[in-house]
Amino acid sequence: MRRTHEEWLKGMAMDYLLDSHTHTIASGHAYNTIYEMAQEAANRGLSLLGITEHTMKMPGTCHELYFMNLKVLPRTLFGIEVMFGAEVNIMDYDGGLDMRQSLLESMDVVVASLHSPCIRPGSREENTRALLRAMENPYVNIIGHPDDGRYPVDYDTLAAAAKERGVLLELNNSSLNPRGSRVNAWENDRELLKFCKQYGTPIILDSDAHCAADVGNHAYSDQLLAELDFPEELVVNRSVELYRSCINRYKSA
Repeated sequence: MRRTHEEWLKGMAMDYLLDSHTHTIASGHAYNTIYEMAQEAANRGLSLLGITEHTMKMPGTCHELYFMNLKVLPRTLFGIEVMFGAEVNIMDYDGGLDMRQSLLESMDVVVASLHSPCIRPGSREENTRALLRAMENPYVNIIGHPDDGRYPVDYDTLAAAAKERGVLLELNNSSLNPRGSRVNAWENDRELLKFCKQYGTPIILDSDAHCAADVGNHAYSDQLLAELDFPEELVVNRSVELYRSCINRYKSA
């Protein structure tokens, strides 16, 4: 039985248990600490928080040593589970990443993204190849904000490949914010989600929070999912166990 738009929004918002893509002051252009972000996640009733700092080629972010030392951090804070990982930069159209493989393997969770300080926008074919090749790395769990119109992508091919390779495609709330810098995100996400429905490709809703006030914020994503009547069973945020099966820290356990 189909739910109304209002029922969909109310039900899905209550079911969200996690936010897997956030940043702290270590990323250089974010504004809160690990403990402040985790406290806010707990305050909002989340069960799990992913903190994924920008990697080394992003201007102003932390040194490689920061990621090497993540092992010392507790994985439970304020009663919730916390995953520590990285948002790696895709550096070329062959999917090269700015983190060496041995370090990548030690991350709890890895988001791979195209960022303008690190790679110039290519053709639709080049950008698509960059994402597909990045997904071939077994330690890449999530493709971050594939909706940025500055990097046109073949969403049919991307959604089919993500389903085949077990990589999550991100619906990024920050992209959908009208004040954001990403271009045509609403239109691009509509197309991407159409193919995710077609292929049964799971997605993950992420805030991409750069301050504690945005932790767990999926408001714009909620609107879009309701508009498209997107299947709840394809949204990973509804289940911590399902999420765990998709990320490095648990996949090989």
